[in-house]
Amino acid sequence: MRVAIRELKAHFSRILSHAQGGEPIEVTSHNRLIARIVGILGGTADGLRAPIANGTLSWNGRKPRPAAPVELTAQGTPVSRMVSEDRG
Repeated sequence: MRVAIRELKAHFSRILSHAQGGEPIEVTSHNRLIARIVGILGGTADGLRAPIANGTLSWNGRKPRPAAPVELTAQGTPVSRMVSEDRG
């Protein structure tokens, strides 16, 4: 499907639904092709749904929070202390 920029602006949602359905959209300006819009294949749009569904991943629906910091140690000495000592 070929559309002019003006038509793309006026009917953006409808045109994107065509791209989502697999139809490539060619955008023109003054009858010159300037861009091509292609839909994303079905499998890639699902994101994390598959790992959540098979139990590999879990999510409570909230914004993720960073995990608690983990103190790394080597032979009983915290790595942060070793780094500080190495810096002098």
